[in-house]
Amino acid sequence: MSTHVVIGRGATATATALLLAEAGNHVRMVSRSGLGPTHPNVELIARDANDTRALTAIATGATTVFNLAMPAYHTWPETVPPLFGSILAATEAAGADLVMLGNMYGYGPVDSVVHEDTPLAATGSKGSVRARMWTDALAAHKAGRVRVTEVRAGQFLGAGAVSVFSLFVQSAVLANTAARVPQELDLAHSFTAIGDAAAALVAVARDDRSWGRAWHAPVITTTVRAAANELAALADVAPPELAVLTDAEITELAAEDPFWAELFETKHLSHQEFVVDDSAVRDTFGLTASTLDAVLAEVVEADAAARVSVPDAGSMP
Repeated sequence: MSTHVVIGRGATATATALLLAEAGNHVRMVSRSGLGPTHPNVELIARDANDTRALTAIATGATTVFNLAMPAYHTWPETVPPLFGSILAATEAAGADLVMLGNMYGYGPVDSVVHEDTPLAATGSKGSVRARMWTDALAAHKAGRVRVTEVRAGQFLGAGAVSVFSLFVQSAVLANTAARVPQELDLAHSFTAIGDAAAALVAVARDDRSWGRAWHAPVITTTVRAAANELAALADVAPPELAVLTDAEITELAAEDPFWAELFETKHLSHQEFVVDDSAVRDTFGLTASTLDAVLAEVVEADAAARVSVPDAGSMP
């Protein structure tokens, strides 16, 4: 039985931990809260990954450390470098391999299909810091200190996903209400299903061909409107009424919540076509993307289950 460390407790971290556990591996799942899935092969550990000494002790004896940590969105420039630096240092000290979950921010604005060798040319703060964390890890790999690889996912889809689609479109469709969205509705965009990201993370960790480079997770390329309409059909509700939030509206919202101001840096991802080439991970590891309807059917199923688990207030004593 191999031991692996998964840092984070979001939907992708949970899916990754369960894939490893169900394959018979022992998983140490680390987060500040210590929360996570219930599985006999998953050990839940409450630790701050910024504590390098404690994290090194947890990673000692592990084959792989999976970095799926995600600080608050608007804090990335301040919180990501020390956190990722701690994880890299602990992994190196423990003699484990490092698999990182990345995203597409590091590329910056791109006018063509995005490949793994597309330059990391982001100038915004969030994109720049994500690019630098990868180049720092790659430098450690090239120096022979630790083996590293990164799986870069698109905007997440699926049960438990936290993304523009899940927050602003999915929730409105399932509630059968209108949605105002900080993204264009009819432009091609490459999404990644939670389960597909987890499958890619586990696949690269098991294959010697993966180290020293980045890989794109399998993607589902569609439009916001098409995905919303498919979700509505699966949920048996009316096609949603969708509208795009203006810059002025986002600025007004940003006065109350710093999250909204961060959307301006990634406007190239949401207001022009953003299409990702995932052929490398398909051809090398035999992975394929889930179908859109299968992913959204899981969303509908999870929503229905959540509604059943919450008692009707009128029936409560």
